Amino acid sequence: MEEVDVEPSTTLIPGAGFHQKHLGFEWGPGDLLVYETNYKLQGPRSASSPSVHVVRRDEDICSPILRKLFNESHLIFVGLQKIKEDVPSKNKKSQFVSISKNYRSVIRACMEELQQNAGKLSTQEGSLASQYGDQVSILLAIELIWNLCEVLFIDAAPAGSLLLHLLDWVRLHKSDVDTRAREVLQSDSPAQHQSYWDVVISLVLQGRTDEARQVLSKQASLRAESSSVFKRMDVLLQNMPIFNPAGTQTLTEFDVKWRHWHEECDRCLQDNTFASNRHLETICKILVGDEDTLLEQRELLSTWYHFLVTRLLFTHPTIKPPDLHYYAQSSMNMFLGPRASPEPLDIILLSAFEFDLHQVIKDCSIALNNWWFVAHLTDLLDHCKLLQSHNLQCVSHIRSSYLSYMHVCVSLWQLAVDYFDHCPEFGRVYLELQIERVPLDTERKAIKVLRICEDRQMSEQVRSICKIMAKRALRNNRLGSALSWSIRAKDAAFATLISERFLQDYSNKGFFTDLDLLDNLGPAMLLSDRLTFLGKYREFHRLYGEKRFSEAARLLLSLMTAKIAPRSLWMTLLTDALPLLEQKEVKTANSLSCFSSVFQDEDIESTKTELLRLALARNLAMAIVKEGTIET
Repeated sequence: MEEVDVEPSTTLIPGAGFHQKHLGFEWGPGDLLVYETNYKLQGPRSASSPSVHVVRRDEDICSPILRKLFNESHLIFVGLQKIKEDVPSKNKKSQFVSISKNYRSVIRACMEELQQNAGKLSTQEGSLASQYGDQVSILLAIELIWNLCEVLFIDAAPAGSLLLHLLDWVRLHKSDVDTRAREVLQSDSPAQHQSYWDVVISLVLQGRTDEARQVLSKQASLRAESSSVFKRMDVLLQNMPIFNPAGTQTLTEFDVKWRHWHEECDRCLQDNTFASNRHLETICKILVGDEDTLLEQRELLSTWYHFLVTRLLFTHPTIKPPDLHYYAQSSMNMFLGPRASPEPLDIILLSAFEFDLHQVIKDCSIALNNWWFVAHLTDLLDHCKLLQSHNLQCVSHIRSSYLSYMHVCVSLWQLAVDYFDHCPEFGRVYLELQIERVPLDTERKAIKVLRICEDRQMSEQVRSICKIMAKRALRNNRLGSALSWSIRAKDAAFATLISERFLQDYSNKGFFTDLDLLDNLGPAMLLSDRLTFLGKYREFHRLYGEKRFSEAARLLLSLMTAKIAPRSLWMTLLTDALPLLEQKEVKTANSLSCFSSVFQDEDIESTKTELLRLALARNLAMAIVKEGTIET
């Protein structure tokens, strides 16, 4: 259980030399097993020895910033497990959406902190800045996928509301528009700014018509001769219908109103209303959903899924969830073109738009560099009863896989306990294995681990921890701690050994140490005969010190007659008896006279023997005289 504080030795790997065989590897709980296979390399042999690359797991998990992510998400996870199963699903939906948003807020806070720290780094710390950048990119992808799953699966927005949620999703992940808009509006001459029209078109592409009108007004005020054209565009943007889920308007009524507005935009285009201004004409083509015009804005849209949402906004705002997959697939094909192949993130998002939840989880497990996202999202979806069509064992396996990954960083072991507790199939087994891997660096840490095991009735692990700590304390000559741990382990043999060390220490020093422990052993002293003797012998000294000589004498007599004292202390017990025989309060001369018979066969120093006999004779004489006096 103790960590090795030396560098491991270098091990040569057979098969990486001139045999030219393939090497295989398999991840363990934090380590990599490399082995030689029976398969030889195909093709001509290399003249030089092949290279062996150092393969390691991702160490990002141990970074301080990401540890905040794990700690805070752990609290959310624990709260999720407390939601009662008997609560109606309609009432739980809002809770699940709120929990999902809490997870995403933790991710965003972590991203912001990473970006802030990266900005503070000097040019000499380029590798660390690159590491931060990679972490931010991964978290951005995670939050993007999570947010889409929240919209499509957890919130399960219906037609009408669905597009509004998708617009919010795009706006959140395309925030550079706001940065450029501020830059343009805060300039000395916004209408003359080189990014002016890009900002206007970008706002329109995101359905932010009110903000687009505000920026357009800067241009209209400078061009009095074409103010009517700008005013016409302003009316179109102002009249664009937006569905309000909380309003009284039905989806059918909204659709009719939207079609009238769409026809009006189309008439303006047909009438060449905006022919005098190509930028306004482009905006009008966007409003009517012209696909060629939309594709011309690739740089402003930047992604196929932004193109998808904009395309739906201006062609099919009442899209129903089952129809999303058709538009998603065609939008990706149109935007990427025949030459470009989709990235793993594109495949994951497409699977989500196709409502293939199992494929989303599978692809995320393969594409992402850790299990944090997959485990927590899967757990949330399972609580939403969205995985019932799939094998429940898959849920437990994914969560458990994340845990085994998380514990590459040993300091996160405490978080694991709650996760293991909620892994119905393998949680108990994994927890037992994990407990064995936790280094017991301090007693405080050992007590934490012990309480966890005791609360879960893990008796074998409790005994193992106590034995390890008892042996460590004994090696450091901390007898009190060693005895305490052996008692908790209920290890009679080790308790006997430590008790003998206590008695040996007493014989050498003439006094007991760790009195608080010895004076409060209670029923624990019955664990072994030697421990019983130690506890009772310490009690004898306490009674003697309190001048309760009669009680002390009776206790000493019982210890001697019970024959549980070690032979090495028999002479010490006799010596302890001598002053008691001289005390007037001791009235048990007949019993005390039995002391000599206990040791009659022992080789005892003649001087001490004579002293003992003298004391016994005097005590017996005093008792006879006193007894005779009482009778007369």
